[in-house]
Amino acid sequence: MRSYRQDSSVLRQKLRPGTIRRIAEFARPYRRQLLAFLAVVVAEAALGTALPLIFKAIIDEGVIPGNVTLVEVLAGVIAGIALVDAALSLLQRWLSARIGEGLIYDMRSRVFDHVQRQPLAFFSRTQTGALITRLNNDVLGAQSAFTNTLSAVCSNVLTATFVLAAMFTLSWQVTLVALVLLPVFVIPARLLGPRLAALTREGYALNAEMNTTMTERFNVAGALLSKLYGDPAREVATFRRQAGRVRDIGVTQAMFGRIFFTSLTLVAALATAAVYGVGGRFAAQGHIEVGTIVALTAYLSRLYGPLTQLSNVHVDVMTALVSFERVFEVLDLRPAIEDRPDARPLAFPSVAGEAPAADDGAAPGPGGRPPAAIEFDHVSFRYPAASEVSLASLESVAVLDTRVPSQVLHDVSFRVAPGETVALVGPSGAGKTTISQLVSRIYDPTSGRVLIGGQDIRDVTLASLRATVGVVTQDAHMFHDTIRANLMFARPDATDEQMWAALDAAQLGGLVRALPDGLDTVIGERGYRLSGGEKQRLAIARLLVKEPAIVVLDEATAHLDSESEAAVQRALTAALTGRTALVIAHRLSTVRDADRILVVADGRVVEQGRHTDLLAGGGLYAELYRTQFATDSPVPDDSGPDRGGRAENALAIAS
Repeated sequence: MRSYRQDSSVLRQKLRPGTIRRIAEFARPYRRQLLAFLAVVVAEAALGTALPLIFKAIIDEGVIPGNVTLVEVLAGVIAGIALVDAALSLLQRWLSARIGEGLIYDMRSRVFDHVQRQPLAFFSRTQTGALITRLNNDVLGAQSAFTNTLSAVCSNVLTATFVLAAMFTLSWQVTLVALVLLPVFVIPARLLGPRLAALTREGYALNAEMNTTMTERFNVAGALLSKLYGDPAREVATFRRQAGRVRDIGVTQAMFGRIFFTSLTLVAALATAAVYGVGGRFAAQGHIEVGTIVALTAYLSRLYGPLTQLSNVHVDVMTALVSFERVFEVLDLRPAIEDRPDARPLAFPSVAGEAPAADDGAAPGPGGRPPAAIEFDHVSFRYPAASEVSLASLESVAVLDTRVPSQVLHDVSFRVAPGETVALVGPSGAGKTTISQLVSRIYDPTSGRVLIGGQDIRDVTLASLRATVGVVTQDAHMFHDTIRANLMFARPDATDEQMWAALDAAQLGGLVRALPDGLDTVIGERGYRLSGGEKQRLAIARLLVKEPAIVVLDEATAHLDSESEAAVQRALTAALTGRTALVIAHRLSTVRDADRILVVADGRVVEQGRHTDLLAGGGLYAELYRTQFATDSPVPDDSGPDRGGRAENALAIAS
């Protein structure tokens, strides 16, 4: 039944060269277990073949001649074989489980590690469900190659070979009569197989649709949208149609299964009748012995099952191989952002930020690290094409789009010295967020260089860069876990004291202390048990726990009310001292405090200067100010002596 449920369309697929060799390399660590597994399969097949011969000996040499001693001895042998066979069966299952589960562990670990190293563009194009299916179903399909498929093929081939050899040796005439009845079962099974495979495929698709429906409706955002706009009766009706079709498919599959079982039982009964009829005639005429008839009948039960399964074995083998190939397809997708072979850890620079420090002359910031300069050197950038970062099978399209996207940034050059505050402003889509993502190496420039402390960030290890740069986005993501776990995601070795200090700095400590479970409070999916402002402050606390040398704040105060924003701004002013901070915010207070403002339009820096100078210039910045910033609070005098209220090292990017 399992064999005939397989989709025969896999036979039309062409395996890429080297697939079998790669499978063998993947299985190399388990070669000893595989050899032991095959030896057990051979032993089980041999023991199963020996039993009918012992039955024959008991009748012909023990019962008929009246040799009681031989009967008792052979009965004891049968009991011993049964015990050995049971032990071998347990050993085979243990070896099968060790090999199969080991392969699942190895493959899932490798695929998970490989997928998480893919660039953001990969995840923005890939269907999450398709990717999870690749991690689950295809890995399980590949695992079955070394458990179900390998075991079934070896066991069935050996059993059928041994049984047929024994049967032809005992009576080739009776054996031919038994084989004549095999097509009575195999032909209907082959005819029903495609229909059963189609139903199975449809059932999988419907189950996937139901899973998608439940996933989208049962997460917090989907549930809220459904309650605001959805029609419960319509939603239930749609789900019931899907579930009803799955029910009907299940009933049909159950009937097909019963047909298979009934057909096999019927053929076995007819074959038994034929063997007794033809064999009994031969025995009555003295051509064969009575024990031979009993042995031939016993062999029938061991013959039809293996031969039937082998009739569809090519589908089983190809299904397993295709599953392996689909896993290899993911593993062969090279990450667009990865360490170079000679990558080195990011060294922290001197105060001037020109080169890595050779001594301790620089004033250390938080974490004992001096600030670093950030430089864009003739940077141009376009987003990668689909064919560069994705797979058609994970986007559910026939062919990936090969069109090259247009340039987003054009020859952008600027330098931010340590202690300098620079703001980038411009219309939506100008490229401001792209610039921030290049600093944290979410993407690499198409041409030009991005440097931190005088070092091209493509020459340093990703681990050291990620440890150096901390980010808070406008819609900060939280895991469905505790406050403690979400904070420790940024720094696994963080102590309770460090977490409480970060929460206090983010103006969230009092709220968390008032919760019954404190740090162990579960905040729900995506942090929905917190308000928008509370979740944003928790994201800021997570950044403070990490203590990065460079900070990117992408609209980090967008969800805060005025009071919370003022408190968090005060906390950030103190917390960011000694760090370079990349702040993406449209608030006027951020822009007016900048030492220098770069105005970005169409991926180019078109203006730069101080807030008051740019306003006086009457260019794009002045136009943006009038249309976007004029509704903010009045601009205080920038000429005052004390501008230290801002973070000492902040690169502010206004959207």
